[in-house]
Amino acid sequence: MKLPRNARILRNQLDLAPFAGVFFLLVIFLMLATLIYTPGVRLELPVANDFPGLDRPMVAVAIDSSGRLFYRNQVIDEPTLESSLRAAVKDAVEPLTMVVQADKTVSYERLIHLTLLARNAGVAQAWLATLPQPFGAPGPARRPAP
Repeated sequence: MKLPRNARILRNQLDLAPFAGVFFLLVIFLMLATLIYTPGVRLELPVANDFPGLDRPMVAVAIDSSGRLFYRNQVIDEPTLESSLRAAVKDAVEPLTMVVQADKTVSYERLIHLTLLARNAGVAQAWLATLPQPFGAPGPARRPAP
């Protein structure tokens, strides 16, 4: 069997109709994707840099802007949270650290109240969760070394 050596792949003009169809389908999918509900609580954590991470066991508690408490992805009230923290402390091998994921608008008084509740439950430490500063954002001004 002899194969032609001068075969050209694209002999005719490129048809734009299939490309336009695919493009408009992608646009429709992207527009519909913005309408899909994303589960979870919307928190705006404060931005800070140079905070260390945790190397000990921890429990996370979130507070949204309206003051609702969340523990293990469930809305919870204060007495139930305290009993859940007591159970977590009892089951833990090492002392627990509570990470508070609080919205920017949560008052300082509310954070202190939550910290005292955790201390009464036996939690060793309470830390505030923050977001790292975006890359390239200006940091604090530093003086050059003399």
